[in-house]
Amino acid sequence: MSDERLARHSDAIIIGAGPCGLFAAFQLGVHGLTSQLVDALDRVGGQCIELYPDKPIYDIPACPAIGAAELVERLTMQAACFSPVYHMGQQVASLERTAQGEWLVTTDKGLVLQASVVVIATGGGSFTPKTPPNLGRLAEFEGGAVRYAVPDVQAHAGERIVIAGGGDSAVDWAMALCPVASEIVLVHQREELRAQKHSTARLQTLVEEGRVRRLTGRVIDLHGTAPSLEAVTVHGREGRVVVPADRLLVFFGFVMREGALARFGLDLCDGLVPVDTERFETSLPGVFAIGDIATYPGKLKLILSGFHEAALMAAAAARRCRPGESPSTEYSTSSPLFRERTQSELGGRSP
Repeated sequence: MSDERLARHSDAIIIGAGPCGLFAAFQLGVHGLTSQLVDALDRVGGQCIELYPDKPIYDIPACPAIGAAELVERLTMQAACFSPVYHMGQQVASLERTAQGEWLVTTDKGLVLQASVVVIATGGGSFTPKTPPNLGRLAEFEGGAVRYAVPDVQAHAGERIVIAGGGDSAVDWAMALCPVASEIVLVHQREELRAQKHSTARLQTLVEEGRVRRLTGRVIDLHGTAPSLEAVTVHGREGRVVVPADRLLVFFGFVMREGALARFGLDLCDGLVPVDTERFETSLPGVFAIGDIATYPGKLKLILSGFHEAALMAAAAARRCRPGESPSTEYSTSSPLFRERTQSELGGRSP
């Protein structure tokens, strides 16, 4: 491959600019490694920004509650200390190894990047929402009254909202939309919800206060002139119930697609990438995987788990990129590098 096709060289290429990818850029920087990030979306943040920017997250250390958009903003600011380069709106099309043992990543826009290591942080790859089964006229309302994400909470002010689903997303959005919607009805096929216990407890309080209504069953019909919705029919324990609604929000989860990963030559398991838990390296030497795309025994698909994985990955990447140097651990409380970079980024103020 000719050198003129190469955009620029860095120590690491990170595929995915979600929370784990952003923190990986920071951790790599801690070890003195430069990084470039590639993401199919036109802005950083991954699923956090695309699916639930206003949704509060409760399990980030030292943050009792933080909005997804704010978390992404802080991670971006933190990573900026080490000047990562972003290539947004591009999908990785191929991964090739050079004769010198480095990696070439080519995007669908013809951009070619070269690095010593590659970090896959795609959050599970391409995804598409699961749709309600056997729901007539669904396609007529999708993108209008029927949605699978909430980009803007205030856009639903005053609406009568039916939420279909019983997991964390459905429960969390029922609570988040409650202050702005005129009515919230949560529909789930079973009485027992699949969300976190503390979330279901908070939701139950809203039900008892009359601010959220629960129905056990499933949505079987949509009423209205598309794209405007007037009501939905729910079939369940109470028979068929017609519920007035301006919006149907569906949170049945997502179907992951392997996409380009299937062409990389990686070992895959159900569309995910197996890694070792010492280095988070894949079956390809020098290619690492962290976050939801990575799988191993005992895996927890949590953002905080991805942060832990990024830290171990970065240490292993540093050993690979700097084989002649003795490995060391940088502590933020005493590192001159931390002090120099963070104070520069924060304009001389104490971080």
